[in-house]
Amino acid sequence: MTGSANGIRYTPLELLERLVAFDTESSRSNLALIDFVADYLDGWGVPYVRVPNAAGDKAALFATLGPSIDGGVVLSGHTDVVPVTGQAWTTDPFSLRVAEGRAYGRGAVDMKGFDALALALVPDALRAELRRPIHILLSYDEETTCLGVADTIARFGADLPRPGAVIVGEPTGMQVADAHKSVVTFNTTVHGHEAHSAKPMLGANAVMAAADLIAELNRVADAMVARGDASGRFDPPNTTVHVGVIQGGTARNILPKRCTFQWEFRGLPDLDMAEIPALFAAACERVTRDRLNRFGAFGRIETIEEVAVPGLSPDPGSDAERLALRLAERNATITVPYATEAGRFQRAGIPTVVCGPGSIDQAHQPDEFITLDELARGEAFMRRLVEAYRAP
Repeated sequence: MTGSANGIRYTPLELLERLVAFDTESSRSNLALIDFVADYLDGWGVPYVRVPNAAGDKAALFATLGPSIDGGVVLSGHTDVVPVTGQAWTTDPFSLRVAEGRAYGRGAVDMKGFDALALALVPDALRAELRRPIHILLSYDEETTCLGVADTIARFGADLPRPGAVIVGEPTGMQVADAHKSVVTFNTTVHGHEAHSAKPMLGANAVMAAADLIAELNRVADAMVARGDASGRFDPPNTTVHVGVIQGGTARNILPKRCTFQWEFRGLPDLDMAEIPALFAAACERVTRDRLNRFGAFGRIETIEEVAVPGLSPDPGSDAERLALRLAERNATITVPYATEAGRFQRAGIPTVVCGPGSIDQAHQPDEFITLDELARGEAFMRRLVEAYRAP
């Protein structure tokens, strides 16, 4: 870390150490981290806006390097991390440990490493007198809903510049990803009516109705496997449907009054996100009529959509793709198996790709790490961005 007339210059590793030290698990506030970043940007005279959530306990931050005009690129990274509870960490997860060419800490790879690289870019970008803006967007709640960017996106072209491209810095090994699946999650509750199991006509069995619905989800899953992946780019090569949790019943000889189950689908980018919910809704109508209420108006089925993260669709030749391939020195794009905030930017009409340092294999693990080599490759990417946007 060195001082200057304008502000404090940090290396990417020094910034990563600072960012990891903030416990920004998604259930917690990220405001202390945002305050630190704001102070850092104030030191360099960089304009920024905070975009708070409705509760006021979290905020995104949008900063602009270079001219405050439309166009340019957003470097987008989230500040929240997954919990460490129950994980066997060797050392304090919120104290960066560097050993044998690796930097260990919660969020080191997912994705405070990218955040640190973007922030470390500030002094060089200011000195370059950029002809196009480089925006830095730090968000929240990516690990839970991917909604932490939504309010900022809504302001693009209104009181914030509308960017020409977005690079979401999730870990891709500095490869350029142009596609990922959607993720939509649900909680379904089947409401039945208790009765003695010897007289099933006096009630409605919520567990058996739930079993019918889960069987329908199995049929939908099989249909998605049969439909496959026309692009041939995804692993597994199909939309997936999954039930992860089921709870219901009180005793073997009582018709269960209630059964809940949690389910999701992860859709190929070309899947209409309304298709599977519509199929499930039709199944609910059928099961309510034929199973729950065949002896009387005993039951109902309630489904709540929890999270809906849109997929990222390939956009060959887009401004984001061409820029990221050039900066990453790559010739082709890849897909990634996880969901990101990228689909939200794309749905707003902004070309978007995913490209960042490190491996997703290390994310969410105890002793999460990013290699110093990957940080160096990310730093080179950032320096090439500055050169690409430098004023002549």
